[in-house]
Amino acid sequence: QRTDRLADAVARLGPSYVKLGQFLATRPDVVGNDIALDLSWLQDKMDTFPRAAAAAAIEGSLGRSLDDLFVSFGDPVAAASIAQVHAAEVMRDGAPVKVAVKVIRPGVRRRFNDDLESYFLAARLQERFVPATRRLRPVEVTETLAQTTKIEMDLRLEAAALSELGENTREDPGFRVPAVDWERTGRDVLTMEWIDGIKLSDVEGLRGAGHDLKALAATLVQSFLRHTLRDGFFHADMHPGNLFVDAAGTVVAVDLGIAGRLGRKERRFLAEILYGFITRDYRRVAEVHFEAGYVPARHDVAAFAQAIRAIGEPIHGQPAETISMARLLTLLFEVTELFDMATRPELVLLQKTMVVVEGVARTLDPAFNMWRTAEPVVGQWIADNLGPRGILADAREGAGALFSLARQAPELAARTERLSREIDAMAENGLRFDAATADAIGRAEARHGRWGRVALWVIALALVWIAWKVG
Repeated sequence: QRTDRLADAVARLGPSYVKLGQFLATRPDVVGNDIALDLSWLQDKMDTFPRAAAAAAIEGSLGRSLDDLFVSFGDPVAAASIAQVHAAEVMRDGAPVKVAVKVIRPGVRRRFNDDLESYFLAARLQERFVPATRRLRPVEVTETLAQTTKIEMDLRLEAAALSELGENTREDPGFRVPAVDWERTGRDVLTMEWIDGIKLSDVEGLRGAGHDLKALAATLVQSFLRHTLRDGFFHADMHPGNLFVDAAGTVVAVDLGIAGRLGRKERRFLAEILYGFITRDYRRVAEVHFEAGYVPARHDVAAFAQAIRAIGEPIHGQPAETISMARLLTLLFEVTELFDMATRPELVLLQKTMVVVEGVARTLDPAFNMWRTAEPVVGQWIADNLGPRGILADAREGAGALFSLARQAPELAARTERLSREIDAMAENGLRFDAATADAIGRAEARHGRWGRVALWVIALALVWIAWKVG
């Protein structure tokens, strides 16, 4: 298959190119949906490295011998571009307990840093000589790859992400993540709870174990939407290989090397878009894009609403179980390209993850109704954040910001008065602008930061006013 050939070709180039491919699989806006789908086959394509190298990395990271840390430490059971996982045992309450130990691949940081230079060169050349791709911001995409990979290469940060998602979902039904063993976790090693379960991709195995496939599909999607809207923090690599079902029927997500965050503004944007499509209020969907500043103000809201209608109306003519929320977002991003909407990496990552999650759900339940399943979560968030309760929350935030501004008022007033006196003096005595003056302004800019820039604008306006008066 074409997908196998592309994934294998990238895998043969080495770990850093595998990571690049996996990253580009999350950016269908950059490489297109077909190639992004092909690159998604890069899961678990890397060869393992020797147990002795893993032991050396663990001892170097934690400063303790392997025998002191673990009762037993086995061969690798899975390998990826940046790390591999070993099964091990630790002593707890006098009994051995099985754990999973993730270890950074030796030399991967140096190799990735070397390859990153060529990535940046290609991105800069693309921006310079292929104007049509500038909207996609290739250099910024490469910078995002560099930053996210640096984070992935510090396993303490993945442990922190697991801990955060675990806290967020502590009371959620049917979903959890492995607990972290912080005593045995460092920059190059992450020790966590071992998960005994069936992969979500093993449909026959799940059915044979008596699990309710329709309920699992609903739990997976509702959990993802809850994390996205309620918490603004979601697992962004929820392919079937990272999802298990334990004996209790709980969905367990592992490998949190890639996570996404949405601020309140982005969450409101997403919720209002979904609500607008549900109610067929295409004008509101268009307005949300302009209010968020995503579509340049030079475009016409009515024309954009017409383009949105071209997406929404065909959807409303289909049975609910055939409508894909992920496909809706994909079409929306394609339309926004016509209106010069700049790429929003956090929203693209969300869209990519939603495509994967929805695909897994439909594998479990071919008649899966995305809208009916999503409605309780999206509806609750809208009620909490766009209804009366949301208005009260906004009022509380606004009051806090107003109080903070009020505390700064005396200092702001003093600065304004000082600027006013200086401008009056310039108008009365004339303005001297030589090398010494320029140097002084430069020092003031460095000292005062933002207020220095405000002062320079005030001075410029004063010069215009003086010239007008003299003239």
